[in-house]
Amino acid sequence: MQNISKGEAGSCYTYLPKGCKLCQKGAKMVLFITGICANNCFYCPISNERKADITFANERLVNSDKDIIEEANQMGALGTGITGGEPLLRTEKVLRYIRLLKSEFGRQHHIHLYTALFPDEDLLEKLAFAGLDEIRFHPPADIWKTNMTNYAGSIKKAMDVGIEAGLEIPAIKGASEVAKMANELGCFLNMNELEFSETNCEEMKLRGYRLHDEFSNAVAGSYAVGIEVLQTTQKGHVCTSRFKDAIQLRRRLIRIAERSAREFDEITEDGTIIYGIIRCKDEENSVKLISEQLLALGVPEELFQVEKQEIHIAAWILEDIKIDIPANVKEMCIIEKYPFPGGMIVEKIPL
Repeated sequence: MQNISKGEAGSCYTYLPKGCKLCQKGAKMVLFITGICANNCFYCPISNERKADITFANERLVNSDKDIIEEANQMGALGTGITGGEPLLRTEKVLRYIRLLKSEFGRQHHIHLYTALFPDEDLLEKLAFAGLDEIRFHPPADIWKTNMTNYAGSIKKAMDVGIEAGLEIPAIKGASEVAKMANELGCFLNMNELEFSETNCEEMKLRGYRLHDEFSNAVAGSYAVGIEVLQTTQKGHVCTSRFKDAIQLRRRLIRIAERSAREFDEITEDGTIIYGIIRCKDEENSVKLISEQLLALGVPEELFQVEKQEIHIAAWILEDIKIDIPANVKEMCIIEKYPFPGGMIVEKIPL
């Protein structure tokens, strides 16, 4: 029986790799290299929109190196998690981005990578030389009880070239076999509470999986499997569905909001921002006229901003002066949204 530490939102561990410690702080940028993958894991949660050869830094579509650096700066990233799809199907891109991040942010910028492949010594040496700090192997569930020799060999080679190595799998039946291998190799094992998604739900139902409750996407029994296996794992970690949403994502949003919010944006405890919008009619000088009206009402210039045919303004000010706004306004509302360009709108309140 291992000495298990309890983390937030139900997460538990006997060991935490550095990549997980930074994720807990919301300080890891997610670099999605490609949605292409040769495997067809029934539990894969990736959306249909991302199952293409496209790259994202968090939610930002990457068209150039500049996009990656801007996104990392926007959230004050202390590290990057490289994922997919299968990122090592685009090896040169992975190596280039590792070098880019290390060059821009220094060797201390921690980078970990997920892969379902078992790279050979030559590739692992290239990854190590570029600056990869940590690698997490994801063997498909259908081979856990049969032949894991290739993965064991790749993990040993990764450790030999100075990359911290481990395994990362969903917490489902058969995970105990993976834990045995992790113990034998002396590497870590991360187990994620299994979740339903829009793209995997039908395959999951066919296999008898059910929701834990009506309030989350977590699979019934997955957490219990993870905890049971963790008790026999020397260097293990169970990450819950609730932790990813309530802690990890929220803290990443807060980091972004604190660095990008305008003076009049209100930052919520969930990392979203709240502000008011005045949508002007498509008439010449309408935005100018309303801006002048706001100044005449005593609204400081720093508490509103013109965006094409919209004026963004502090929510509390808009609520106070809404009856004084002239009639050539199309719409007034208060919105709450994710704190980045094109971020999802959480709530919209018409005024």
